[in-house]
Amino acid sequence: MKLLEHEARKIFAEYGIPVPEGEVIRSPGELAKVMERLGDRFVLKAQVEVGGRGKKGGVVVADRSSGIERASTLFGMEIGGIPVREVLAVEYLDIQHEYYLSISVDRSRKGAIILFSDQGGVDIESLAKDSPGALRRAYLPVLMERVPPFMIRDLLAGAPGEIGGVINRHYTAFRMKDAILAEINPLVTTPRGLFAADAKLVIDDNALSRQGIVQNRDLTEREREAARHGFSYVELKGDIGVIGNGAGLTMATLDLIQYYDGSAANFLDVGGGADQERVMHAVRLVSQDPSVKVIVVNLLGGITRCDEVARGIIAAAVRQPIIVRLAGTNEREGREILSSAGYRMLDTMEQAVKAAVEATR
Repeated sequence: MKLLEHEARKIFAEYGIPVPEGEVIRSPGELAKVMERLGDRFVLKAQVEVGGRGKKGGVVVADRSSGIERASTLFGMEIGGIPVREVLAVEYLDIQHEYYLSISVDRSRKGAIILFSDQGGVDIESLAKDSPGALRRAYLPVLMERVPPFMIRDLLAGAPGEIGGVINRHYTAFRMKDAILAEINPLVTTPRGLFAADAKLVIDDNALSRQGIVQNRDLTEREREAARHGFSYVELKGDIGVIGNGAGLTMATLDLIQYYDGSAANFLDVGGGADQERVMHAVRLVSQDPSVKVIVVNLLGGITRCDEVARGIIAAAVRQPIIVRLAGTNEREGREILSSAGYRMLDTMEQAVKAAVEATR
């Protein structure tokens, strides 16, 4: 789950990383009392879980005369379709140099990777592509308590030595908060010292309860409903609803949709042993997405009975056409139930997916 900037910077501060003076406001009028502590100039930053806020007008510099007007503009904005409900007002920093620092999970190495560059405040993906030598890396094979000094020396490569302390405190926050990404971009030097001028923290969804987080804000309402039913469900951007049983089969269905130039609207794995009621809930859940034009159901009956699947599809009674491929336990019964109800049955996964792609056209 992605934390908002003001939440991440509070955590960084708790671990000893310097952050600029600032406060969250929830209306333009609240800025008046905050401005007294921020000085003549300050920065207003929309608090939305969207990357590239600055490019979208979500970060502005203001002063005492323009602050409330600019805050009002931010509160009237939507960024990436998300309305601005909170704004972080922080002091304006006299920046001398900008650096980039991040720590993330490296699954291929089963550890952590630290990225550091003396070119901060930029699109890090473009920097890595255009100037790969500007981005230095260090790999931690296990979750150590501290970053070894030789790694810090290699990362800094001439950058101010005090950044080494920030790297270690940043790593501690990453480890203790069960993060999959902790990022400061930019980490800046000023006449008053180092500051994390921005803060990003993404917590592992599987560790939310351990971190005291009750609800995953990143989930859509349909994803929350799927979790209540115990489905593995992810929303995508396409128009073909997908229901399978088993992650491998469901992923293979998505791959085939892509192969035939279609676009999946979701990933939904009902799991093994799905009965009529479970299948009914799965079909209705997928159908609630207004972008879904057709649903493809691709299930293999092992402990899952095809006749139960068929009854669940019919009970769902959704508006979209459903194309079905069933194979396995009670396959003949399932086919008879669906055929008598007028549903389209196909023999192979390839045929079902091709028919679904054609139906969207």
